[in-house]
Amino acid sequence: MTDSKNFPQLIPPHGGYRELQSYRMSEIVYDATIVFCDRFIDRRSRTHDQMAQAARSGKQNIAEGSMASGTSKKTELKLIGVARASLEELLLDDQDYLRQKGLALWTKDHPQARAVRKLVYSKNRSYRTYKTYIEQSSPETAVNTMICLIHQTNYLLDQQLRTLEKDFLKEGGFTERLYRTRAEMRNWRKKS
Repeated sequence: MTDSKNFPQLIPPHGGYRELQSYRMSEIVYDATIVFCDRFIDRRSRTHDQMAQAARSGKQNIAEGSMASGTSKKTELKLIGVARASLEELLLDDQDYLRQKGLALWTKDHPQARAVRKLVYSKNRSYRTYKTYIEQSSPETAVNTMICLIHQTNYLLDQQLRTLEKDFLKEGGFTERLYRTRAEMRNWRKKS
């Protein structure tokens, strides 16, 4: 019988998406989007549904990609890319809202944008960290807050995609692991 400690795991640890900063931020974006849409966009409109679905897709695809990573790095890369694309769609919807309502888009140096961006360093950050900006502010403040959150989440997803890509190129995926593990098992048997 072989000692499993001497061989790499065929299916490495995977999941753990709740610990990913990109997932945590996407969850805040999703919660903020639902509240924003319920406050300022007609619930019967297609836009309400589209924005909620884009925010949900961002969050869910990070989780699904993380869970698939054990057997398919290719699928993980694809799903993280889908999450990034969904949040870009939501970002465009938010910017459209500002433009169509004649509201100002904060520059990154706008004092309120800076204040919102600094909240990312808050301990135990969650939707509640941003709640007053979304629930007790004007539509302009609420949507600009969401835009800041989406930019921060997209930055994290871009970093995550670069890391996943490098790891995939270096280590390969499930098929390469399977081949290496089989080769190591054959070599071990020959030595036994």
